[in-house]
Amino acid sequence: MEPAVRGPVPPCPGPRAPAAVPAWRGRLLPGCGGRRAVESSEERTAARRSKVDALRAESRRQEVRRRNLAITATVVAAFVLVVGAVFVIGKVGPGGGEAVAAGESRLVRADSHRLQTAADGKVTVVEFLDFECEACGAYFPMVEQLRARYAGKVTFVTRYFPIASHFNAERAARAVEAAARQGRFEAMYRRMFESQKEWGEKRIPADEIFRGYAKALGLDMAAWEKAYADPATLDRIRKDAADGEALGVQGTPTFFLNGKKIQPQSYDEFKAAIDAALAG
Repeated sequence: MEPAVRGPVPPCPGPRAPAAVPAWRGRLLPGCGGRRAVESSEERTAARRSKVDALRAESRRQEVRRRNLAITATVVAAFVLVVGAVFVIGKVGPGGGEAVAAGESRLVRADSHRLQTAADGKVTVVEFLDFECEACGAYFPMVEQLRARYAGKVTFVTRYFPIASHFNAERAARAVEAAARQGRFEAMYRRMFESQKEWGEKRIPADEIFRGYAKALGLDMAAWEKAYADPATLDRIRKDAADGEALGVQGTPTFFLNGKKIQPQSYDEFKAAIDAALAG
């Protein structure tokens, strides 16, 4: 069996056989009381599912609170929107062709960041993520492992979806997008997740930390600074988030496999879903 989610998500799966287990698997992780335990496969799976589900639920709750705080429309305006939606649906008809086309275009835009592409374009995985989200950080190594396994066979696309309650999430997305302007999206994307503990879950602006990352990558700092502060950069990020909301994204990470939302709880589940898509 391939390793499941790693990173800051508990539990702490003790090594089955020290010489054969990846180095990260026996680490003490937050939220588990600093203990190592030898547990059954069923117990580890149940605990892992519980923790990942808890992180997803918290992310969804935070996003719901953000949207509730942002609501300023009147009842009359809401009524008009509903009537308009009903009118459009009636025009589209039961086949829903226009809605499907809109959903496809929202899922992967022409300017969406592709970590890797498949020549045949048969299978595409899209992730809406928040660089400060602990669950996203836990899924990061899984996605990296899947990318390596399916290189040339599966397209992996990344979309921004910073959660408002995460203090530095939007800054992190701007730092990554500013690096993308110089063709270094993937390098900064990796750096954000690999260093998440340095700046995440803090109420202190991480601008200087992100500048340090840009310098370490050898970026043109004048160009990076300009892009980091450019309103167009923030607009680009918010368009991703708006697409996510239109597609029903309520928390992070949210994955789509060939347009269908999936919630893999382990590497094996994710791999099985991709294998089925490739075989279909």
